[in-house]
Amino acid sequence: MGLWAAVHAERLGIQALLVEAGRFGQGASGGLLGALMPHMPDKWSDKKQFQFDALIALEEEVAALEAETGLSAGYRRAGRLIPLPKPHLRQIALGHSEDADVHWRHGERRFHWHVLDAAPVEGWIEPSLAESGFVYDTLAARVAPRALLKVLCKFLAGARHVRIAEGVAIDGVDPERGLARTKDGDIRFGRCILAAGHRSFPILDALTEGRKSSLGQSVKGQAAMLKADVDGGLPVIFRDGLYIVPHENGLVAVGSTSENRFEDPLSTDGQLDDLLAAARAMAPALAGAEVVERWAGLRPKAVDRDPMVGAHPDHPSLIALTGGFKVSFGLAHRLAEAAVREAADVAGCFKLPRTFTLASHISVISHKS
Repeated sequence: MGLWAAVHAERLGIQALLVEAGRFGQGASGGLLGALMPHMPDKWSDKKQFQFDALIALEEEVAALEAETGLSAGYRRAGRLIPLPKPHLRQIALGHSEDADVHWRHGERRFHWHVLDAAPVEGWIEPSLAESGFVYDTLAARVAPRALLKVLCKFLAGARHVRIAEGVAIDGVDPERGLARTKDGDIRFGRCILAAGHRSFPILDALTEGRKSSLGQSVKGQAAMLKADVDGGLPVIFRDGLYIVPHENGLVAVGSTSENRFEDPLSTDGQLDDLLAAARAMAPALAGAEVVERWAGLRPKAVDRDPMVGAHPDHPSLIALTGGFKVSFGLAHRLAEAAVREAADVAGCFKLPRTFTLASHISVISHKS
């Protein structure tokens, strides 16, 4: 999210410094999946509309950055396949299809939640696991996380207004004095956007006095990358938390776990082995595929699960930009734009859902304390 914030600051001509404790992409943003999955089209809400608009806008954002940098982010609107093992799931899916016809519209473009008897491509998904058919949605997409990071970094390498610095860890923030503290000295700021992933929560908690609950937690995820003779244009497969995401050059990402308790945040174990076994059973083309990378990392889960964006109600010079958990890749560009515009007192062209605001999350923990 920090890189996207820097991109928007550069576009608006804002003098800014982007600091990273280690190197860009070493956290959850440098993972493997890159699945851009829309919410279910039923029970429509402002949050679902915001995500829908963001997923549409991301396609245009990526295309513009690719044109400027000459690099590829590995973006493709490949769609998503969901097997339906039980008859009642098919009935639910048929209802969702009608919902998508109403809500998944953007100008002249229409996206669909098809309910099919057979998969639209042969040999990709095991048909016996879908006795009641398949959902094939045409809105879902994917991006290669590390390729997108390279695109963003190259854009910023030529920035005129934004400077970037890696290896600068922020130990704390004093918004009243406009200071970000590091071991090498203080950094002065007029406005500070805090986009440190799960490390944002302790900093924000320190500014939220009198409340016992934390504003968020880190959730471990494990994933793997396989090498297989698979077309990168195939749809993403999703079922019960398992994602199988085809990328370019025969690479297929599999993930991911969601672990609230763990000893080593960067290790992989039998939980990933179980995911790989399930993926091989789901997609026969992966049966003999080589595992070329095993990955683990921590994702920021805000207390109310939604992204956490906006000025601190008691310290308005500090703007949060974190949370998001599993939806960050599809929303980061829009969340970052909202944060930068708020920091610069520049009007935006869209409105964040109320529950996305930092003030809303603080209200949630206030009621828990």
